[in-house]
Amino acid sequence: MGKGTSLIYSDRTDVGRRRANNQDSKSVLPPSSPQQYQSRGWMFLVADGMGAHAAGEMASGIAAERVPLVYEKSAQHSPPLALRRSIEQTNAEINAKGESAAEFRGMGTTCTVLVLVPRGALVGHIGDSRAYRVRGRTIEQLSRDHSLVWELELSGGMSREQAAEAAPKNIITRSMGPHAHVDVDIEGPFPIEEGDTFVLCSDGLSGQVADEEIGLFAAELEPREATAALTGLALVRGAPDNVTVIAARAGAEEVSKVSASDEPWPLTEEPASPTGRAALPWKWLAVAALGLFVALALSPLGDIASWIKTMLGNDIGGAVGLVGCGAAVLVTLAGATLALLGFLAPTGGNGRVLPPGRQIGKGPYRTYDCLPNERLFERIVASVEAGAAGLSDGDRDRTTAILGRVRRHVAEQAFHEAVVALAEALALYTRAVEQARSGDTIRGPAPADA
Repeated sequence: MGKGTSLIYSDRTDVGRRRANNQDSKSVLPPSSPQQYQSRGWMFLVADGMGAHAAGEMASGIAAERVPLVYEKSAQHSPPLALRRSIEQTNAEINAKGESAAEFRGMGTTCTVLVLVPRGALVGHIGDSRAYRVRGRTIEQLSRDHSLVWELELSGGMSREQAAEAAPKNIITRSMGPHAHVDVDIEGPFPIEEGDTFVLCSDGLSGQVADEEIGLFAAELEPREATAALTGLALVRGAPDNVTVIAARAGAEEVSKVSASDEPWPLTEEPASPTGRAALPWKWLAVAALGLFVALALSPLGDIASWIKTMLGNDIGGAVGLVGCGAAVLVTLAGATLALLGFLAPTGGNGRVLPPGRQIGKGPYRTYDCLPNERLFERIVASVEAGAAGLSDGDRDRTTAILGRVRRHVAEQAFHEAVVALAEALALYTRAVEQARSGDTIRGPAPADA
């Protein structure tokens, strides 16, 4: 069984270019032993707070602290049940805090949680922060945005583009905190293969960086370099919101291992044991009855046995009849035995379980090709060029030289080298932004849009 020790990850958060404080929060709960990996796995969380003054920052901070703690204390439950309990209980705590003072009233947060266990990847989700899986040249969105834009599209009356034009991007339809009870999306378990990279992010990243671009950097770079480059690209494009991203790459120890002999996962706290006997197993009773009918018909005294003797002769016909009768008797006994076992077996009661190999939810919800191509690189290069116009002369010249290398690599189809060079240019831009944080902003034109 996997030990969960080959995973590598990186997490990063940035206040952005237009916010005075950071209302995003994040947390990582690693397993401390192979036994802990077997029981509760890895946990990663991103939360994006909402509310006046410090309320949003407080809400996301409570989510980042309490969800992992409650999940760990619920290790006696199955991972999906423990995950749901941890989010629901934390939601109630945020709601109680919001009701305790006027300045906190209505505060809330998104919450997207990724849990990696031996059976696969689970996602617990509320709001419009996102969870992705990057595999090869494909990026899949494992979570569903709880936003007005997505609701308009899912209603069937609008295309994605029409929905985006009709509704503001920042209107979400579900969050933790405003209400005492919340509907939590649980998705998975999704199969894990060696080299899969999972990305969690707030909408400060996904609102500025396209899914294909997220997939490109996550696939080509190590998690630490990928999170830095993605944050840098959001900064280049203006970063009007806080930016938080976590990238986690699975190794050989995290590859999914599912067996039909695994215990089903309880999905509710109600026991799966019965309050009475199971309903009669009609299928096996019917098999037993059919076997009995055939056995009687093929018995030496039956009409069919007499007909077989007439057709094949007494000796051969009698032998055929006896063999058939014996087989029918075995079918009868097998059907009766299975019917009895089914009658004696416990029912599921009120509890629900998830058998091994089955999945909760409907994800992945969207899939994109993140194959490197000239169009994708040129879009990123154009954004960096526009942002570099606001840098100092020396940094602008260095950025221009790096982008020249990027274009040469792309022309030569050396796409990995091109991504590495892009990351270098974005790191240079990020350093300039961080150095200028004591002032209003770096000088120059407004950063390019995504």
